[in-house]
Amino acid sequence: MSAEGKKGALDWYFKSNLLMRILIGLILGGVVGVIAGDAILWVAPFGDLFVRLLKMIVMPVIFTTLVVGAASISPAELGKVGIKIVLFYLLTSAFAVAVGLMMGNLFKPGLGLDLASVGAAAGRDITAPALKDTLLNIIPTNPFAAIVSGDVLPTIFFAIIFGIGISYLKISKDERIKHAADVIFKVFDGAAEVMYMVVRWVLQYAPIGVFALIAVVFAKQGAAAVGPLGVVTLACYLGYILHVLIVYGGLLTINKISFGRFLKGAREAMITAFVSRSSSGTLPVTMKCADENLGVSKNVYSFTLPLGATINMDGTAIYQGVCALFIGFAIGMPLTFAQQITVIITAVLASIGTAGVPGAGAIMLLMVLNSVGMPVEQGSAVAAAYAMILGIDAILDMGRTSINVTGDMTGTTIVAKSENQLDMAKWGKAPAA
Repeated sequence: MSAEGKKGALDWYFKSNLLMRILIGLILGGVVGVIAGDAILWVAPFGDLFVRLLKMIVMPVIFTTLVVGAASISPAELGKVGIKIVLFYLLTSAFAVAVGLMMGNLFKPGLGLDLASVGAAAGRDITAPALKDTLLNIIPTNPFAAIVSGDVLPTIFFAIIFGIGISYLKISKDERIKHAADVIFKVFDGAAEVMYMVVRWVLQYAPIGVFALIAVVFAKQGAAAVGPLGVVTLACYLGYILHVLIVYGGLLTINKISFGRFLKGAREAMITAFVSRSSSGTLPVTMKCADENLGVSKNVYSFTLPLGATINMDGTAIYQGVCALFIGFAIGMPLTFAQQITVIITAVLASIGTAGVPGAGAIMLLMVLNSVGMPVEQGSAVAAAYAMILGIDAILDMGRTSINVTGDMTGTTIVAKSENQLDMAKWGKAPAA
């Protein structure tokens, strides 16, 4: 028998599109749940297994990817351009989460869904911590205890500081120190790659887990659960559009750069990102647009665009804001102001290391939920709501990836102009004397 004839029985499953499989799992789970009712509740353990797998990967993914992400930003390469673009990425990410939270508060997705009947909404303290305590608790007194106990914000803070420390040691003139830093970086880089592989394995089980979780939701809620998912999608896409028009358009206009010409020059990369759902995969097209259409100097875009594909996730940040509020409303525990501030802080800090993770938005949402005291636990309402979001992730991912890439090009163009590295002839203007 030929090699092609020896295909495994599940070959069709693993070679088909993962996000489509998850979406099919959502639809089938909903249909079966409505039709079968309580008779389908026996599948609940399959959903619980998926939740346990997700919980298993969260902290290792956070720590390894953030250390590598922070260590990859070389202090020697930062300079004026680097500092400007990093500040731009972090500032617009904060605005993006705020836009997402604004959309969530406006549309209130999940309100009235009452997923508390699906399971105990475990994890959130009855008394939300004060904002000052939230900010102080970002700095861990014992980072190892924070990692073990699953405290997200202190772990993120320590991982970033640790990664920055490695990046400084990597450029040391002392060969012994430089070699030690390189070894540590390679260890974490290898560990991060292992976690990427584990995440891919876990996500292969996601369609089954989502089917089981959604079947239980629809068995108890009926078709009423469909509407809130449509509201989530509407809120996210409206947030994406507003962020482009107000934040990117406003910043370009302030810097006397034509917003219309920018969109015309950037549209090829925006469409490619929308279709491919990959910032990294779109990078060659993004660079081509920056060079040929926007007139950005290679000295600028060769650094800012790859960095943006790593740490700039404005579309994902909007998604975090909307989805965190959806889950809060759906389980009958709307997020307080302090918790919404925590969402902003977590999403901005976590964006430094999540871009390389397959299913980055969904994994990042786990971090955000943990940070506001709503961890995804098996049998909980939070897990049911999270499964609903994961089911429509493919639809939301197209828009958020396009926004991520648009943000990379916006920041690159603005920084290039501030450094006189923008060919104004491409913008119909004579170059500055």
